[in-house]
Amino acid sequence: MSALYSNIKRLANAHKISLAELERNLKFSNGIISTWKKGNPSIDKVEKVANYFDVSTDYLLGRTANPAEPEPDSTLTWQDLDMPYGGKIPDDLKGMYRALAEQYVKDHPESLKKD
Repeated sequence: MSALYSNIKRLANAHKISLAELERNLKFSNGIISTWKKGNPSIDKVEKVANYFDVSTDYLLGRTANPAEPEPDSTLTWQDLDMPYGGKIPDDLKGMYRALAEQYVKDHPESLKKD
């Protein structure tokens, strides 16, 4: 049985709903979640289930035990960014860099995976 199916079933039980009810709430076809024991659903369906239970897709897929979204990697420092510019990034641009980095991490959580 897949980690995805097991995690969804456990979350449904914890929320006191059946898989059939979950499928109806998400407007999935009847019995589709049971096919995920062995098959792979589309990412949009995994995202809908994650959003429904307010957990991360990594949690549903068994990649993390933490149901919340992964925390951004905080190992990058301003000194790392300043290095190519000789330490001369103006302070007002640092806010823009931070916002861009945070948006990138939000849009590309897979970039945080350590090899």
